[in-house]
Amino acid sequence: MGRIERKFSYLRDKGEKALIVYLTAGDPSLGYTREIILGLDAAGVDFVEIGVPFSDPTADGPIIQAASQRALQNGVTLPDILDMIESLRKVSEIPIILFGYYNPIFIYGNEKFAIRAKEVEVDGILVVDLPPEESVELRRYTDRSGIDFISLIAPTTSTERARRISRQATGFLYYISITGVTGTVRPRVVDIKRDVERIGKITTLPLVVGFGISTPQQAGEIAPYVNGIVIGSAFVRLIEENRDKVDMIHISSDYARKIKESI
Repeated sequence: MGRIERKFSYLRDKGEKALIVYLTAGDPSLGYTREIILGLDAAGVDFVEIGVPFSDPTADGPIIQAASQRALQNGVTLPDILDMIESLRKVSEIPIILFGYYNPIFIYGNEKFAIRAKEVEVDGILVVDLPPEESVELRRYTDRSGIDFISLIAPTTSTERARRISRQATGFLYYISITGVTGTVRPRVVDIKRDVERIGKITTLPLVVGFGISTPQQAGEIAPYVNGIVIGSAFVRLIEENRDKVDMIHISSDYARKIKESI
């Protein structure tokens, strides 16, 4: 049993929901990314999604796009991020999901990536632009390394396709609460409840919801219907707005703590 499964089992036994926080690696710097993650761990965050910066992040809205551009301007690469995770693992056991696009992995090399990701104890990957039908070449290596392959389900995903996706997914399913890119529209609880009930009938995997959630109130309203909540653009924006403050780590950790308390 890996970290992701263990964490969901632990939370289920406690009657709690998971808080997953996304941040873009290298914004404002890789050193800061490491320190922010340690702060999130101490604040009770259950998982972190570490975004790999990419020049054409088509699923992301303007906030994460800008963060990705800043990280790329800082010279941050996939190997750098894996090295940072290796350093992080010396002091933290928080489950880590790498979130990004296939191109950086493909350039790095599928087998090389899987070997290195296992070495540094990455727990899962979410490759936004790699649908299940096209994931065989990568999963040939990541499955062997014991790295969970997280899959996305959208509001427009048919029940039959959702069933096919869930059969191949491992770790958990990520339900996109809106049609559109990250951080641009506020999700409707009634829509989430309807779709989560539909998807819950076809899978035993934990189901988390993300895109558009930014406040403790929103998270608290949605949490009863899912196994976890993802906070992304709102957290990336918080980092950008407070990047020059000496207490930036405290500010970001306090925000996460309030979200966790709400769910």
